[in-house]
Amino acid sequence: MAKTPTGKNTSGRGQRDLKVKVKTARGRTLSSSRWLQRQLNDPYVKRAKLEGYRGRAAYKIMEVDDKYRFLVPGARVVDLGCAPGGWCQVAVKRINALGEKKGKAVGTILGVDLQEMESLAGAELYQLDFMDDGADIQVKEWLGSKADVVMSDMAAASCGHKQTDHLRIISLCEAAAYFSFDVLEEGGTFVAKVLAGGAEGELQKLLKQKFTKVMNMKPPASRSDSSEKFVVAMGFRG
Repeated sequence: MAKTPTGKNTSGRGQRDLKVKVKTARGRTLSSSRWLQRQLNDPYVKRAKLEGYRGRAAYKIMEVDDKYRFLVPGARVVDLGCAPGGWCQVAVKRINALGEKKGKAVGTILGVDLQEMESLAGAELYQLDFMDDGADIQVKEWLGSKADVVMSDMAAASCGHKQTDHLRIISLCEAAAYFSFDVLEEGGTFVAKVLAGGAEGELQKLLKQKFTKVMNMKPPASRSDSSEKFVVAMGFRG
């Protein structure tokens, strides 16, 4: 399992970690300054830059997969809300999309997002708003077959009202779940980010009807002050 980088020196001299402080510049709000300071001091952000991942979210899916093992060589994966592509980067390696693991099955991954993305070797990336009419049909056409895993990191733009934000992301999760019911092979896996807040109960109930196991996990890479968690539904009943 990926370990949280400590950022501590190893000199033995007991020096404190250096933290970057951000001043509130003209045109920058206090909240945006705090966000920027948090980003600059986030060990996962630093680690992502060092290891070449497109964002700290890559470590979230790593930690979830380290526990549940659904990104296996040969798996056919759909990643909804994939920008900037960190989850896809992780999947490409683990499903052996580039055929680098000799003697292992070669998997495929299809990613979609409403934002434009830089291309990624081993993945098919498309710019598309999954909530548009007919978008699910288009994704099925691109997929061209059944899938073993459907992942969703879709999130609506925050309005600042917790209950509204919660309902919006649950709506996205439900759309992703219904899509997974259409494309998953029997025994397949559905993984989605949700925000704790009460309304996810109906989603959990729905998933328990369709999958043999439904688990919830808050990976170490999720910030402690975030209400996000990940639902992992395994063993699609078909």
